[in-house]
Amino acid sequence: MLDWLLEGTIAVGGGTLLVREIVGNGFGIASALLGSRRSVAAWPVGIVGNLILFTVFVGGVLSKPQVHDLWGQAGRQVFFMAVSVYGWQRWRQRRARQEAGDGSALVPGWAGRRGLVELALLGVVGMLVFYPTLRALGSWGPLGDAWILTGSILATYGMARGWIEFWIIWIAVDAVGVPLLVRAEYYPSAALYLLYGAFCVYGFVAWLRARRRALAAGGRTSEVTA
Repeated sequence: MLDWLLEGTIAVGGGTLLVREIVGNGFGIASALLGSRRSVAAWPVGIVGNLILFTVFVGGVLSKPQVHDLWGQAGRQVFFMAVSVYGWQRWRQRRARQEAGDGSALVPGWAGRRGLVELALLGVVGMLVFYPTLRALGSWGPLGDAWILTGSILATYGMARGWIEFWIIWIAVDAVGVPLLVRAEYYPSAALYLLYGAFCVYGFVAWLRARRRALAAGGRTSEVTA
């Protein structure tokens, strides 16, 4: 089973796909679905997917089927894991306080002016740092790769804070990620981005409804928490 996961390939058309790419993306879909339900399990499931996908996006170094190294894609798996540890702990604490009252981790809230400024500043800094870094590393499509890395970090951080806007950021990431991954021939990941787009719409609506229910019931919100 381990050899199948590490070295297995599936013939598709005239090429091959890594089993790891498919499995890692499967964990990503599961994490997105759990996140839309505000389940703490979204974080550990996502971390497993991040570990698997990191090895996929450095395929050129590892002499795997893909010939393009997407260092931004690989790097974002590392950032995902770091932010996911923070989000995992934060959601566990909120669930323990029973803020939502429905068994989920939290009541969604809007970022507010302060949160939006925080996200904007982090986004500018991220692009200024990641674009020249990825370009120097020889990443394929460094500008798009830099936005995918930056936006993914912002979205994951926003999710950890319980901000509804993180779904919108994910949609913007998907809009760049799909064509970039198709051109780089990472087809399973490109397909995953399309699925993520659908999940983002679903998740956005689900979080909006959860917030409205909480407000109608006089529940507490997580809006603009420190």
